[in-house]
Amino acid sequence: MTATAAIHTSEKCLLRPGNTNCGGCGMSVGLTMLGRALSEADDSCTLVIPACCGIVTAGAFPTTSYAVPTIATTFASSPAVASGVASIRDLNDEPGQVICWAGDGGTYDIGLATLSAAAERNENIIYMCYDNEIYGNTGGQRSSATPAGARTTTTPWGKIEGKKDIMSIMVAHRIPYAATLSLAHPDDFAQKMSTALSIKGMRFLLLHSPCPTGWKSEPEDSIALVRLAVGSGLFPVYEVFDGATYRVSVKPDGTDPAEYFHRQRRFKDEEIDLDATRRACSDRMQRLQSLAEQFPPDK
Repeated sequence: MTATAAIHTSEKCLLRPGNTNCGGCGMSVGLTMLGRALSEADDSCTLVIPACCGIVTAGAFPTTSYAVPTIATTFASSPAVASGVASIRDLNDEPGQVICWAGDGGTYDIGLATLSAAAERNENIIYMCYDNEIYGNTGGQRSSATPAGARTTTTPWGKIEGKKDIMSIMVAHRIPYAATLSLAHPDDFAQKMSTALSIKGMRFLLLHSPCPTGWKSEPEDSIALVRLAVGSGLFPVYEVFDGATYRVSVKPDGTDPAEYFHRQRRFKDEEIDLDATRRACSDRMQRLQSLAEQFPPDK
């Protein structure tokens, strides 16, 4: 069986029972939704996963909780490995997608160079980052995806710097498709996955992925936290085609971001400037809405 052998998710779940993920793990929900999207498209995939929670969840060799061929890579090399696998697949005219499934540490930080290189070459892969805003698999250290004010094992008094804008970085490469995904909006998730599966070339998808352990939140609050982040504008939900045209998929509904911070013990209320946060959310959404109005995608 080759690395790109087709194992259809209509026959087996992408993430099977018996995995080691924590309760309320956003990554688990994301993998379930990804598997559903592949099944509905009657598509298959090979997963390429760097060092992260995503590769630990499979369990100890020789068993695995993944129902598709899965390649484990070093922290920095998943886009490079996926590029090679995709090249072999395309050369042999094999079916299926090659999907990188990586955390924010392997995307925003350690893997950024190879991710940029793959984007510049427009490799025919789907790169999905489940962004839990910390190095969750190695003790909960801060990453450049960690938002300002968040307490981690390496920022016990709260991170000073703001969150890196990885979407703008990827859009600047003018790849065919870049989009953000919300676990609280499954229809939009499904639509964007359908779009990504129908496009050739580099596709980048960013998934806001709650981590109850690192966020110090209750497992049952995970989807509610994503909904609060979207509703307040903390996590914009939009898509960009060819680095040039924009569509805002879900507009904020006026939710106050205070509740989002209050439900996570990684934030101290007195250390969050809510007025500045509200202004930043409003400014970001106004900018995205302006881009969507000036540069709408072709219908």
